[in-house]
This record gives sequence, structure tokens and C-alpha cells, in this order.
Amino acid sequence: MKLNFIEKLLGSGFYTGYIPVASGTFGTLAALAIYLIPGFENTYVIIPAIVLFFIYGVYIGDKFEALYGKDPSECTIDEVVGTWIAYLYLPKTIGIIIITFFLWRALDIIKPPPARNLESMKGGFGIMIDDVVSAFYALIIMQVVVYFFGEF
Repeated sequence: MKLNFIEKLLGSGFYTGYIPVASGTFGTLAALAIYLIPGFENTYVIIPAIVLFFIYGVYIGDKFEALYGKDPSECTIDEVVGTWIAYLYLPKTIGIIIITFFLWRALDIIKPPPARNLESMKGGFGIMIDDVVSAFYALIIMQVVVYFFGEF
């Protein structure tokens, strides 16, 4: 099985998956760079991007898993989708961006239940869904933080 240029580009989170250490963190940084584009946080932009990248991630994740093994580090499109979910509806301030980044990375690594269990699912869906669940945890926590402490 081979991956074409677009499959490698998007599936590896803009080639961050091929960085030998901390590929998930680099995938998150790539997603953050896109999020920082003015207007990307608009729900009419970010939500369709999340949906499209999730669907494509399930598809391309199957190919990455067939080529590299179970939930391979080369596939970081799941971090891209998770990052964008974690930032949904949050103020686009430097403090919020930094805290959300570290919270999301921690939750993606820890994988609180049921994310850890979902990770065991086969194929692209298993690759994507654990990050989606962890990202929603980050989103909920950050919404509570912003509600009680405001923007910073």
C-alpha cells in the first residue's frame, strides 16, 4: 500500500507525523498555526474543517494503520482535529491559547475514560475517536475556566 502526496500531507498533519519525537505535539502546533489564521475560529469555518478532517481522518487512518501498524505516530490528523475541537467557542487570547494547548496535550496523552477504551478500536475510526473525546474534555474544562475566570 502506498500513500499519495495529499494523503501523506493531510494524514500526517502536514508532515508532522514524520518528526521522530513528539509528533503529536508537532501536529498540534501545525493545527494551532492554522487556527491562528484570522477568521479560522469562526464557527462557519472551523466546524466544517473539523467535520471534513474527521471524515478524511477515518478514511486515511485506515491506510496509515495498514502501512505503519496500530495507531501509528505518523498519523497526526487526529491531533489536528482534536486541537480545533479544543479551541471551539473560546476567546482567541494568548492566555487561553497557551493553557488550552497544554491542557489538550495532557488530556490527549492521559486519555481519560472512555477515550482510552475507544483507542483500542481498529482502523481510522479508532485513531480519530479517542482524540475527539479527549478534545471535548479540554473544550468543556476551558469553557468552565473562561466562565469563572474570564478571558486572560
